[in-house]
Amino acid sequence: MGEKQQVTRFEDLDEEDQRRARIRLAHLLETETGYRSGSPFWAEEGEPRPEFDPDRTTLTQRRGAKVAELKALAAQDAKFLGLGQISERTLRRMAATFEEEGLVGLADGRWTRELAGHRSIIPEFAEAIRAVHAESLHRSRLSMTTKERMIHQYVRERFGSQLEEKLPHRTTLAKVWKEWFGPDGARQRYVRSAAAVEPGGSPVVVSRPGQVVVLDTTPLPVKVLDDVFGEPISVDLTLALDAFTRSLVAFRLTPGSDSSVEVAMLLRDVMLPLPMRPGWGPEMEWPYPGVPAALVAEFAGHPVAGRPFFAPETVTSDHGSVYKNHHLVQVARALGVTVLPARAMRPTDKASCERAFSGIQSLLLELLLGYRGVDVADRGADPEGDAVWTLSEMEHLLATWIVRIWQNRKLEQYAPAWDPGGQHSPNTLFAAAAARDGDPLQIPEPELYYELLPVHFVKIHPHRGVKIGGLWYSGPALWLADGASRRGGAHRGKWAVHRDPRDCREVFFELGGTWHPLRWKGLPDGDDVPAFSDSRIQQVLREAARLGLRPQDDRELLPVLLDLLRAKTPVGAWPSQWTKAERADRARELARAKSAAADRPAMAAGLHVLPSRARPEDLARENRRAVDADRRRRREEAVTEPPMSPPTLGEDLHARSLFTLLPEDEDDGRSGQREDEVS
Repeated sequence: MGEKQQVTRFEDLDEEDQRRARIRLAHLLETETGYRSGSPFWAEEGEPRPEFDPDRTTLTQRRGAKVAELKALAAQDAKFLGLGQISERTLRRMAATFEEEGLVGLADGRWTRELAGHRSIIPEFAEAIRAVHAESLHRSRLSMTTKERMIHQYVRERFGSQLEEKLPHRTTLAKVWKEWFGPDGARQRYVRSAAAVEPGGSPVVVSRPGQVVVLDTTPLPVKVLDDVFGEPISVDLTLALDAFTRSLVAFRLTPGSDSSVEVAMLLRDVMLPLPMRPGWGPEMEWPYPGVPAALVAEFAGHPVAGRPFFAPETVTSDHGSVYKNHHLVQVARALGVTVLPARAMRPTDKASCERAFSGIQSLLLELLLGYRGVDVADRGADPEGDAVWTLSEMEHLLATWIVRIWQNRKLEQYAPAWDPGGQHSPNTLFAAAAARDGDPLQIPEPELYYELLPVHFVKIHPHRGVKIGGLWYSGPALWLADGASRRGGAHRGKWAVHRDPRDCREVFFELGGTWHPLRWKGLPDGDDVPAFSDSRIQQVLREAARLGLRPQDDRELLPVLLDLLRAKTPVGAWPSQWTKAERADRARELARAKSAAADRPAMAAGLHVLPSRARPEDLARENRRAVDADRRRRREEAVTEPPMSPPTLGEDLHARSLFTLLPEDEDDGRSGQREDEVS
């Protein structure tokens, strides 16, 4: 055996060879001890036999009796055991080998013969095979027949036609190709990317919670009802899974496609403790030993459920656009997280998250009404008509199922490497890691919400405020900024303003460590306008341009916004008058705004107390009054004193006539002035 080879193990024998080795062992033990089991405590019926009784015979006598017994076996049985040529010396050698190597020492060396390769593959042929393999990586996918012909071409041109005649058969070349380069069933682009990976690279060994958090998004295979109109819609499920404990540390349900803001808030949820919800019992509270639930509740400010929370170190995701934009790079920088993208089209790089999706589907989602499967061909008769779960109910169901079932579910083949046969669940693994490394209880501040929002660098207009996304925002805190910013670099002289694209009624401005909301100037004072997203803003601006509006004030955009929101006329506000697509679009927008309101800290939500919503006609009437008042204010500020009334037409002609006689006093004064000028 070579120096780089491993020792032979009993597991290397196939099932038949293992059975033959055990029969050999039984004969050897009977020779050495008189019992086939090797001990009188497990003696079989009729043992010990007279010729092998250790009290009446010696070891030499027993070996002679065993040689005579084995030689008396039938030729087929002796060949099966490999003991056709047996002697006392063979029995002594078997006993010494069994003492050193165990049961595998009794196996015939021919049963585990080392691979000797193929004698027909000489160095010249091996060079040709490797050259063709390198060329096949560059070309499109080739069949084995074509590769064989290329091997023949290489040998003929490099070594001559005489050596080409000695090439082995195609079946031998195919067998060698599979032994050297593996099965050839992958797509060509993936074979090239796998071959480009440097061999011998060190894999990532996950040894603690939060070291690697895997993110992925998939369509939820259950139709749900929106919370506004009760129409069936499709939502996306985004998961964050801890690679060490297999804990589902955060999830998001997003109507339509998710955005970078949803992913940023998902990472924020990983760091925040999950508060207890109505209907959750004591069995779902913080269960981990070492840190009392009362202490965690004191730090968090509310009772905490049994779900791990920590600051992630590395985040692994696929190459979707939502995970590869500038905003997520900003979020990773703010959180101090390293983004480790998976290889393109390599689901095995995040197999744990893919397996979690499959587990959620088989354990929960397939039991729900409205399940539509993962393929159109396997879909039910009417999954939309069967939908009974609303979006909020589905979110609550998933949160309850994760805390109550998933976190306590036994891990079978995903048990840790340090205890593969133990009984473990995500909760017990996190508890073991917390007992080993400690739990830092790092709970981020509420202001983290603002820091994770997309940032815009703008200048402050002295009269209008800041313009973000085509809209103007202003507020009392904006005028405390004192003109231009002292910021240097790429955003010289600009201020940073953060915006939540899910709700564009307000933006957030940080000054002196305090965050201030800036309201859209198109919102009337004291009135409430339904939430709208950034996509709705672009639709408003396009509609305004189509109507020929060139507004000087954002208040003129309010009627267009109300018309797009179907709130301008009472008939248009009826849900029955909306099309199915409009209802789904509006429900998706309100769901995103509700998610943004839930992410916003309570201190920011209480900055403005908005009254009850007014009727659409009152909003339009108030808008016209505001426009008239603004125009009157501008006219009054344009002049400093009341204007004089213009003269009549006769008075104007009389003042400019050359034949009009001047009064005597005016004539004397003017004539004297002329004389002085002449003199």
